[in-house]
Amino acid sequence: MYKHVIWDFDGTLFDTYPVMGRIFKEVLEEEGIVESLDEIVKHMKVSMTHALQYYEKKYQVDYVFIEKYHKQRNATETNLSRPFEGIEEIVKYIHTSNRKNYLYTHRGESAIQLLKMYGLFDYFSDFITSQQGFERKPSPEAITYLIDKHRIIHTEVIMIGDRDLDILAAKNAGINACFFADRDEKNSNSDFTITNIQQLYSIV
Repeated sequence: MYKHVIWDFDGTLFDTYPVMGRIFKEVLEEEGIVESLDEIVKHMKVSMTHALQYYEKKYQVDYVFIEKYHKQRNATETNLSRPFEGIEEIVKYIHTSNRKNYLYTHRGESAIQLLKMYGLFDYFSDFITSQQGFERKPSPEAITYLIDKHRIIHTEVIMIGDRDLDILAAKNAGINACFFADRDEKNSNSDFTITNIQQLYSIV
């Protein structure tokens, strides 16, 4: 049983990729570009920076396109995004059993806003967002900060994420990692792999 659980946000706590992908697809279509939602989401799951760079290179989309995407995402995403089924129950279970949840995301304050909207904020003990300016995953910098700040023993903490970046950040920090796959994907760097939230109860 882990005393400390560090959560990624997009694709782990909240099912946001379909929402972000649909918005991106709509903005591409406004430019006369047709891409499948699955293809867009595939690139987003590497990282948002990767996705933007990929489509910038493929279609020469410019900063105007990127600004339009961010504007439409900011205007609609909060009302459309939802936590995965079972998330509230497990973060509450961890919290009420005198253990701690932490958030570690590349997002900004929108992650905090969504946690509050869905009544999840109070189950978390600390939050790392883009606001703190830590090096991006797979750098271990932010995880190491949490470990030092909360005097966490390395063997008592686990990182849960849906991307290789999350898993590598954990391993680079010297802690265990759980890969949240949306199908029968494998991750050779992870200590555990799950395909639904219920499976976490046997791990944490």
